[in-house]
Amino acid sequence: MFNIVNRMQIKTILLNDIDYITRNDRAVIRLFGTDPESNENIIAYDSTFVPYMYVLAYDVDKCLTQLREFGLDNLEVEKKIDIGVEREFIKITLNHPQEVPKLRDSIRDLKEVKEIREYDIPFYRRYLIDKQITPRNIIKLKGHIINKENYETSIDDDVILFKIEEEPEDTNNTITRNKILSFDIEVYNAEGMPSAEKDPIIMMSLSGNYGYNKVLSTKKSTRDFVETLDSEEEMLKRFVEIIKEENPDLLVGYNSDNFDLPYIKKRADTLKVKLNLGIDNSSVKFMKRGFNNAGVIKGRVHVDLYLLIRQYMRLERYTLERVYEELFDEVKIDVPGDKIYKYWDSDDEKLEELFDYSMDDAVTTTKIGDKITPLTIAQSRLVGQPLFDIARMTTGQMIEWYLILKAYEQNNIVPNKPTNMEYNERRLSKRNEGGYVKEPEKGLFEHIAYLDFKSLYPTIIIAQNISPDTFTDGEGLSEDEYYTCPENGYKFRKEPKGFIPSIIGYILDERQKIKKLMKEETVPEQKKAYDFEQQGLKRLANSMYGVYGYSRFRWYKKECGASITAWGREYIQDAMKKSEQYGFKPIYADTDGFYATYIGDLN
Repeated sequence: MFNIVNRMQIKTILLNDIDYITRNDRAVIRLFGTDPESNENIIAYDSTFVPYMYVLAYDVDKCLTQLREFGLDNLEVEKKIDIGVEREFIKITLNHPQEVPKLRDSIRDLKEVKEIREYDIPFYRRYLIDKQITPRNIIKLKGHIINKENYETSIDDDVILFKIEEEPEDTNNTITRNKILSFDIEVYNAEGMPSAEKDPIIMMSLSGNYGYNKVLSTKKSTRDFVETLDSEEEMLKRFVEIIKEENPDLLVGYNSDNFDLPYIKKRADTLKVKLNLGIDNSSVKFMKRGFNNAGVIKGRVHVDLYLLIRQYMRLERYTLERVYEELFDEVKIDVPGDKIYKYWDSDDEKLEELFDYSMDDAVTTTKIGDKITPLTIAQSRLVGQPLFDIARMTTGQMIEWYLILKAYEQNNIVPNKPTNMEYNERRLSKRNEGGYVKEPEKGLFEHIAYLDFKSLYPTIIIAQNISPDTFTDGEGLSEDEYYTCPENGYKFRKEPKGFIPSIIGYILDERQKIKKLMKEETVPEQKKAYDFEQQGLKRLANSMYGVYGYSRFRWYKKECGASITAWGREYIQDAMKKSEQYGFKPIYADTDGFYATYIGDLN
């Protein structure tokens, strides 16, 4: 499969991306990374990893016989923890990931098969989890450099190909470098909404957080940042050339999944220009992520900042101009969108204004990316999934993948996603009551104090051991062996520690350790890195409560969500009553905190 050119050697890479390809009917994992020192691009291949799934059987021995008769030979029996209960599962190992969707329904229909599990974890994500390697960490690889001569894919000369021979090793280290290159396009729009079939790209702007600024165009300018090309075809080729030359860690845009990249791709196809932006010289591809298509550039992490902003901020409008003003309290250069073609056709000072506007679009995109992507990088490292995916996940999805990672580490089998019927039943069931709210009292008050609980819901989950695997009807247990929730009477065993409470406890402990390191750190860049890491942990912990009631959550348990808010209401109302004993009068409360005015004797 591979033509090896030297003896065993060690390569270290900053892991940026991962996928798999098929070679000789085998799935081959590809790790895309850069050398931490030279920034050379490296594609590392691992052909040893194979897909698998689990079967929960009615009778293990009978099921093994049935599976062998079905034609499956690579079978093992493993003990796994299933929502707090140890069970025997049959592990089925297959030859290629594409066999999983082909065989799963037939396997599920076998008489002795009660359930199949972990059949829907994508192959590349399974690799990261099982190998315990983390995106954006420095990974140590042992193997050989591959000879690119006569290799079937046209790889650039400056890309190193490497065959992994031993288990990859995560050093748990990363680098604070975050080399960002943003891109933005302006298109001709004389007829209103532009059409990529006929309306050309007139400007392509690029900006790096390391001082690089360039606008490509087919018209000349007095601005020194403008590079003039002879045609749109040449402009597209130069765009590809610059991205390869600059080799950024992140390639960022604003609404680039929905507009910029699809438009660039369509224009390149129309003009027959090869848009070979990938490390492997592949073109831009689009894959479904949620309700949208995401622009994939193999080996280069493309991040659409628009999606991140929608997660991190609450604004009335999410235009680039509005977001930039909110983050930096500055007004960016603006040109009315429906007048762009007029500025282009003017060939006077308005054209120069359009060049300034185009450059400013890229510069502001870079500044926004420089500010918010470090948190997304920290989340990628925490959750253990690729940055490209994390940048397009909801918080609930991140939590689920974090729990899948921890389930593997603790030998827990992962619950299945709900069926359509289960999902509809969950969705239509009565919603849990939320946190306690006391409407604000009217009037003007002085001597105001604000009191709030630190991490109220995560603390309740830990203190009351609220988890699907600790939920009990109390049968066979004495009253001192479980916690009873106020209002609804739901019960949770005190021992052993539940899966999710133990994970939240770990998150909170890690956050405190990192905050301590942050206080002691004297290097500004490392201090910032610690800050983003603790922010990422905080977001995970504080969002964990909400997913208990999310209808598509694998660890869904409505009773858990109801109990958390019930205990929360009790805690805050109790705290309000106690404050009155010290001369305070609560005047407003919401979920985890309240305002109170002091009415006691100030003397």
